[in-house]
Amino acid sequence: MRFNKNYGLNILLLILILLTAFNFYGVWYGRPTRQAVAQQPPKAKIRIGISLGTLKEERWVHDRDIMVAKAKEAGAEVYVQNANNDDTDQVDQVKYLIGKGIKVLILVPNDMKKAAEIVSMAHKAGVKVISYDRLVLDAGVDLYLSFDNEEVGRLMAKALLAARPTGNYVILNGAPNDDNSLQIKAGYDSVLGPSEKNGKIKILAEYFTPNWLEELAFRKMDGVLQKNRDVQAVLAGDDSLAGAAIEALSEYRLAGKVEVVGQDADLAACRRLVQGTQLMTVYKPIDKLASLAIKMAMKLARGEPLGIQDKMSDGTYQVPYQFITPIAVERSNLDATVLKDGYQNRDDVYQ
Repeated sequence: MRFNKNYGLNILLLILILLTAFNFYGVWYGRPTRQAVAQQPPKAKIRIGISLGTLKEERWVHDRDIMVAKAKEAGAEVYVQNANNDDTDQVDQVKYLIGKGIKVLILVPNDMKKAAEIVSMAHKAGVKVISYDRLVLDAGVDLYLSFDNEEVGRLMAKALLAARPTGNYVILNGAPNDDNSLQIKAGYDSVLGPSEKNGKIKILAEYFTPNWLEELAFRKMDGVLQKNRDVQAVLAGDDSLAGAAIEALSEYRLAGKVEVVGQDADLAACRRLVQGTQLMTVYKPIDKLASLAIKMAMKLARGEPLGIQDKMSDGTYQVPYQFITPIAVERSNLDATVLKDGYQNRDDVYQ
């Protein structure tokens, strides 16, 4: 059989035509060209709003700075507002954040009840809400992140009972409109209750401190000491209140003689541990909480599952929550905890 040269050339030509058509189809209909890719608009960044009730205490500055840094690392845009303990300002500031197009609001409520209005407003705008460190009551937030505040109270009470198992106690709680104050109280009551019941200790005075203001705590402590200087222990809601109590005690030459506990491991408190005027502070690893908040905010913004099964009541709704364990810090383990983690600088503490 004779091979037809023209026939072979026709077959080869047909193959080339088919390959060209396939490549044409692939370029225009199957995949974008480099030029087309280059012309696509950049993907919009996730926007996160942070509404702080206050920056008065040192610890909130830590929270803010870590969250801002972590948000930027995650590729998000972040907007921060500070309400300075003003409920009306916090509402107005969140309206501003919503107007900025945030997808998630990380909220530190100034008032545990009034902030429910903020949550409702955010939800109506399609914004997810993380209740950060302080729980908003009766609001149905999308997530509550905090430390185990009842454990904070238990750690405070255990430290005082170990150092002063008998005697007169003074309690300076935090703000009455902060749910953390109530949780801490539930914790220390569970530990101090039996000793108070059997008469080993006496609660000489107990106060709540609006807005966690040191000057109010100082006045309350000074008022107690004017009437009775026979005080063995002071349980303060945080280190700023502990500092106010110690200032009042120092005016009666009792600083270092009366055991005082607080929480937050702020710089002044760590220095007082070294000096011996404060017995203990509860250290809360804020970097873990702040980092977790941004991680969860990104998940909420993307509609991803949080992977959190635990829920608790906010008074009306069951809300998902995650707690981080606090740590009792005294002079003996200061280096191995607060300083080791880099939360405070060793040279600043041991000045």
